[in-house]
Amino acid sequence: MPKNKLAYIRYHELDKCFSSRAKLFDIEGLVEACNEAIFENNGSEGVKKRQVYDDIRFMESESGWSIELERQKRGRKVYYKYTDPSFSIRGKSLTPQEASSIKETLDILSRFKGVGSFEWVGETRIRLQKLFPDKSEDISSVVQFDQNPYLIGLEFLDILISSTLERTVLNIEYQSFKHEKPISLVMSPWLLKQFNNRWFLFGFNHETARMVNLGLDRLIKVSPSTKNFVTDSGIYWEEYFEDVVGVTVLDNIPVDRVILKVSNTLWPYIKSKPIHGSQKVLEEKQSYTLLELHIKFNYEFKSLILSHMSQIEILEPTALRDTIGEEVKKLFYNYF
Repeated sequence: MPKNKLAYIRYHELDKCFSSRAKLFDIEGLVEACNEAIFENNGSEGVKKRQVYDDIRFMESESGWSIELERQKRGRKVYYKYTDPSFSIRGKSLTPQEASSIKETLDILSRFKGVGSFEWVGETRIRLQKLFPDKSEDISSVVQFDQNPYLIGLEFLDILISSTLERTVLNIEYQSFKHEKPISLVMSPWLLKQFNNRWFLFGFNHETARMVNLGLDRLIKVSPSTKNFVTDSGIYWEEYFEDVVGVTVLDNIPVDRVILKVSNTLWPYIKSKPIHGSQKVLEEKQSYTLLELHIKFNYEFKSLILSHMSQIEILEPTALRDTIGEEVKKLFYNYF
């Protein structure tokens, strides 16, 4: 595919200009047409002549569409149009560059091994390889993703993805860690979210009329239901998870101002991979850094703090410091 969305918009606008039979376009006209198309589709600033000249060279190259242009000089201006008025890149097959980009994307999607919804990925990549053979290495040989193929519950991804996309209701048998026996529920699936190599399903529980969050590793059985689907009523998921670390959002927990004291040994890692989007540096000393976060306390945040042991200390709020302190006492008694 073209390098980005703006390039895609420009190429197709130039294609329209080159194939126009009602009007001829010089470089100024091409720039104006591209900028109008960019503004209508993206709302961003336009481009200059140099970029359009580069676009024309790319479209004429083998990496592009190998277009053939006729340049008509009238006075001091040069007008551009296709040599063949019926030609259009819209009817042109994939370029080698586009095919290579698609194959790389398919390589990434192929991580979902064993999921029926993605079985087409391997077949499509083989077809592309036959049409556009290349000597490049498979992306999996140079890029590896953090995943656990042995994770329990991955076999349900297929039906969960399709049901979420198609908005169909599910009958679910679920074994909570808090109950001895499995529970059954009817659920309208809304969102699949991955965190810390585990998958979680968010949706509407028809029995309790509330949203629930289920870990896929605790699913026992999933089957279609004939009940009517209940929509998520316009939940903005980015905002929903904005105040937490992880996937647990407790409605009755307020957003707290948390002050952390991070050792200078750990700080480079926390700096390059922030704990939360609200992370702000209050003070940097030779031996430690003070951070401010605005988050809701949950199990994932507690686990993260405890995982760093003596490298992180909670200074505020006192209630949260005491909660972590109790966990540290239990840890101490386990070893001493």
